[in-house]
Amino acid sequence: MSERPAPRRRSWREIRWRQFRNAPTPVWRAVAADGIVASIGGALLLAYEIALDHGATLPGGDLRTPAVAVFVVLVVAVGSVATYLWVPLPSGAGGRRRRTAWSGMLGFLASLPVAYLALVLVFQVLRPLLG
Repeated sequence: MSERPAPRRRSWREIRWRQFRNAPTPVWRAVAADGIVASIGGALLLAYEIALDHGATLPGGDLRTPAVAVFVVLVVAVGSVATYLWVPLPSGAGGRRRRTAWSGMLGFLASLPVAYLALVLVFQVLRPLLG
């Protein structure tokens, strides 16, 4: 019986790149669902911010802080529900697809960094570019 050569040792960068390219489908779906919700909400936040800066007067005055809070809650809630509906568990031997709270939890855990990155993109990158 011949011995196989030891596998080549990969660098940290090669390992992470391979993990990125081969991410599990449920993770991609969770991030995509949260990203879609955050993109729509971020566009609305940006439009609201620009309208206020151009002198638009809205009933209730300047509601930027509550708008950001509502944005985060909506990304978390809608992203979790969308992930719950879009990410079934593996079928297993029975072939029946099921959904459990874990699908929603995956969406919840993915929604927090996605919401944060969307806020950074809107207020630190896009807003200064649009003057």
